Amino acid sequence: MHDRSVTRLVGVYDAEGGLLGEATYVWGKMRGTRHCALCDITHGRVRRKPEWNRMVAYLGVPVDLLHLDEMPADVRLAVAACGAPVVLARTGAGLLPLVDGAELDSLAGSVARLGDLLRARLAANRA
Repeated sequence: MHDRSVTRLVGVYDAEGGLLGEATYVWGKMRGTRHCALCDITHGRVRRKPEWNRMVAYLGVPVDLLHLDEMPADVRLAVAACGAPVVLARTGAGLLPLVDGAELDSLAGSVARLGDLLRARLAANRA
């Protein structure tokens, strides 16, 4: 039997990292050709939202945030199967999708709503 308890969460943006990747994303967002629901939740116009940091501090599980060009092999395989953006749960059984892109979109950029959803999914996983 595999251990399904969650040891970490891994959020994957639908965007490349680094200065060029982020500049390309911002330009695409301004033009209406790029969108990443996880980016909208974690970041304001310029930097990470303070409420994101507070939510993660009270979540009780470490959260890693990665761009498409920063994924290790196991995350790359999980994202190939479910797409990005996504929040994955790292468990003894491997990486499992916890919140998919459509669900992230439905949260309309709300850190509080994502926090509520993550807490509910983590509690269900422990049951």
